[in-house]
Amino acid sequence: MEQTMFVIGTAGHVDHGKSTLIEVLTGINPDRLKEEILREMTIDLGFAWMELPGGVEVGIVDVPGHRDFIENMLAGVGGIDAVLFVIAADEGVMPQTREHLLILDILQIQRGVIALTKIDLIEDPEWLTLVESEIRDAVEHTCLASAPIVPVSAKTGEGLLELRQSLSECLQETPPKADLGRPRLPVDRVFSLTGFGTIVTGTLQDGSLKVGDEIEVLPRGLRGRIRGLQTHKRKEETAKPGRRTAVNISGINTEQIQRGDVISLPGLYSPTQRVDALLRVASGIESALQHNMEIKFFHATSEVIGRLRLLGSDELKAGEEGWVQIEFRQPVVVAKGDRYILRRPSPPETLGGGLILEAHSPRRYKRFAPEVLERLKGLSTGDPLGVMVQIIQQAGFLTEKEVFQAARLDAQLAQEVLQGLLESNRVVVVGEESSRSGLNRWLTTRKIFNREQERLVDLVRDFHQQSPLKRGIPREALKNRAGLPPKVFQSLYQGLLNEQRLVEENLIVRLPQHTIRFSPPQERLVHQLMVQFSASPYNPPTVRDCCALVGDEIFQALVDRGDLIQVSAEVVFRADTYQEMLAEVKAMIRQHGSITVAQFRDRFSTSRKYALPFLEHLDQRRITVRDGDSRKLFPTK
Repeated sequence: MEQTMFVIGTAGHVDHGKSTLIEVLTGINPDRLKEEILREMTIDLGFAWMELPGGVEVGIVDVPGHRDFIENMLAGVGGIDAVLFVIAADEGVMPQTREHLLILDILQIQRGVIALTKIDLIEDPEWLTLVESEIRDAVEHTCLASAPIVPVSAKTGEGLLELRQSLSECLQETPPKADLGRPRLPVDRVFSLTGFGTIVTGTLQDGSLKVGDEIEVLPRGLRGRIRGLQTHKRKEETAKPGRRTAVNISGINTEQIQRGDVISLPGLYSPTQRVDALLRVASGIESALQHNMEIKFFHATSEVIGRLRLLGSDELKAGEEGWVQIEFRQPVVVAKGDRYILRRPSPPETLGGGLILEAHSPRRYKRFAPEVLERLKGLSTGDPLGVMVQIIQQAGFLTEKEVFQAARLDAQLAQEVLQGLLESNRVVVVGEESSRSGLNRWLTTRKIFNREQERLVDLVRDFHQQSPLKRGIPREALKNRAGLPPKVFQSLYQGLLNEQRLVEENLIVRLPQHTIRFSPPQERLVHQLMVQFSASPYNPPTVRDCCALVGDEIFQALVDRGDLIQVSAEVVFRADTYQEMLAEVKAMIRQHGSITVAQFRDRFSTSRKYALPFLEHLDQRRITVRDGDSRKLFPTK
């Protein structure tokens, strides 16, 4: 069985011993920069790994604790499974202790262990008791409220075994990261090695990467290929989600990638510059958040400037929640369900954060719109059934694969949720199409299905109103006006035909009750024309004569309505005359075995001008077949 791996991140105030503790636990000094070593202070992200009791293997992201480097800290904690929260026994809870705790709480890092370091400096046991009590007060009502506190000394080694065991127990309760088939690796480090070229590192999420895969660097849109993969300096053919991963990329230089970029497979993600989100304001801020204020947006390893649009309130005060849109200056790569942090650009302050509800907000919403707020409320519930309905409702029509990817649910759970929605008729299948992985169904909600069917009926009705003298609208024209995916259109359209709400005749679509009707002035023109046909039924007016009298549109309407039957570009007969001539031709052939143009001409006292087109028309209809200079009835089986 493949070993599950996890990622732990450190957190805590500067100089409380995070990096020293990691070095003692792993044998790896996470401070890799010369400046960090000289100053004995973590400035940027550091990385290490170790194996815990029970064989649990973990990667470690060590973050800076100084307030000047808080934004580097944010780049390190976005993809962790648990936190090693470090508080020094000689100082206790400090300002960055509280800010780091706030950030972890917003990001919903649910599991962790609190390491009470530097206990070798404390001689009074009562002092440790007081510090532990202070810590419990600080973490109460946060995601670390039930985290164990383990006193340790990196100097003497006291408590290290207990710390390892607590971390192992913490991770045993942590489910492995789901493979959603949509891999993305937020880049936290870029470097090159002689003979290898460009290497990026990060914590892989939502899917797997394989050696040889073509990759895309977002939001830049660059393409490259995976030359090699490593996890904890071990070569891998496949990197699984939830692991610290190093990716050796060919075709892209280190200067073309930076922290905050995302490595994925082509076509899976697209950058966005506007998201819908739920925002929880930090409880400690002094001034309320205002509509349209400038913010810094932190997500995974990225950081961008944006504007905050409050959708359901004029302001958000400390501790309040609200629905927001965030608009960015530069594109970012996010997914529904991701968590984020907001900070004030100046003076720097953590303002709050929350949950991405929609990664590609379709438009700039009107503030206080009830339907918008209701939709965002539905997306924020976390109920898989409600989430899936909202995703389909928002898009209108999606393939099953697209729905599952957008919902970011485990494959089995997604199938179960969808089956329930189909059985309850809240979601319906509107067509299928083939893909490499088999059939892929198009889905929509029952509400949208009914609405779109009504829209198709309205499109036909509108056509009748605009063109009352036409039989109906060509099916292809209706399809183009509908603007729906072909499989979806066919499903909706066929349903309307089955219910007899639409009628199709010779690829022309009409409402069942539609008939061509002429206005009184038009009826007078039609009457004049029909008088001419009655006066000379076998030598009637030509098509040109008809159009000259009544106009092209009325003439075509008479043909469509069946009053006139056109047998060639210039020859047309009244319907009753046509049927009379057809019956007589059949009778003559049965009696004499065949009929010639001359015999037809003489029988109806007409000219070759009318006789030949009529007989050729019967040939085209396979009523007759030419045999030399005569015609016989078309043979039937």
